[in-house]
Amino acid sequence: MNSLIHFKPNQKMEFLTTPDSRFDNLPDYSFAPNYLEVGDGLKMHYVDEGPKDGEIVLLLHGEPSWSYLYREMIPVFVAAGYRTIAPDLIGFGKSSKPTQTADYTYQKHIDWTKSLVHQLDLQGVNLFCQDWGGLIGLRILAEEPERFSRGVVGNSGLPTGEHGANEAFKKWQHFSQTVPVFPVGSMIQRATVVELTEAEIAAYDAPFPDETYKAGARIFPALVPTTPDNPETANNKKAWASLMKFDKPFLTLFSDSDPITKGGERVLQKLIPGTKGQKHTIIEGGGHFLQDDKGEEIATLMIEFMQTT
Repeated sequence: MNSLIHFKPNQKMEFLTTPDSRFDNLPDYSFAPNYLEVGDGLKMHYVDEGPKDGEIVLLLHGEPSWSYLYREMIPVFVAAGYRTIAPDLIGFGKSSKPTQTADYTYQKHIDWTKSLVHQLDLQGVNLFCQDWGGLIGLRILAEEPERFSRGVVGNSGLPTGEHGANEAFKKWQHFSQTVPVFPVGSMIQRATVVELTEAEIAAYDAPFPDETYKAGARIFPALVPTTPDNPETANNKKAWASLMKFDKPFLTLFSDSDPITKGGERVLQKLIPGTKGQKHTIIEGGGHFLQDDKGEEIATLMIEFMQTT
C-alpha cells in the first residue's frame, strides 16, 4: 500500500495525506503548519498566526479552495494585533483526505471543524466565512453563539433547500459530479476577477496530486441542501432559529460579480438581528472567491467593523 495511504484497524475510513513537498515555495504562503486530530484518525491543518492572547479571527474557506485563499488577509489581521486562525477543511489543503465520497457528509464537516474550535478552546471569535465556510461556520455559530463576538459572511449563506437553487449553482453541481478530471486551479481562476499567476493556480492544485485526493472536493456541491428532503434541512432550519436571535454585530461583505450567491446578503440582513445598523458593503470587482480579488480590502473593512462595534 502507498505509504501515504492510511488505514486503521477497526476503522473503515481510508485517507490520503498530500506530500509536504507539494507545498514548497508557494507564493505569499510561508505560514507555519499546525495540526490537530479531529476524529476518525483525521488530521486538520490550520494556520495560527499573530499573538496567542490576541482577539481571534477565524477564517473558514469553501470549495475547492483551502487556507491559501486567505494569504492576503492573514498578514493584515496579524499586523493589527489579531490572532488569526485559518483551518483547511478535511479533504482540502494540508488536511487529511478520505478517499471515498461516502466518507463526507455535511454533519461530519461540522463535527470535524467544531473539534478544532473546541480543542483550541476558541472564545470571543470573529468569524469570517465564505462558500462552504458559511454552511459550516454558521451552523457552529448557531449551535454555540456564546463562543462568538461577531460574524461576517461573504458570498455564502445557510440554505435549507426550501427555495431550491439558482441555475448557476445547478450547472456547477452537475459539472462537479460529471467532469472526468476535476480541474481545481482553473476552477478557482474562472471564479475570480483578477488574473491569477501560474504559480497561484498551481498552489490551488497543490493539495491534489491526482484524482484520488479529490473525493471531498468532488462531493461538496452535492451535499448542499437544495431540496427540502436533504438530510440537513431540519438542522439548518434549527440553526436559523438560533441565528434569528443572534444580536451580536454581524456584517455582510458580498461581491458584485458572483452569479451563485448574488443577493444572498439580503436574506442575512433581513433575518439576523445583529446585522441592523452595520456598514454592509458590496465588494466591487469581486468574483465568487472575493478573497483573491479583494483580500486586503475585506480584511481592512473587517478590522474597522471589529474596532467600532
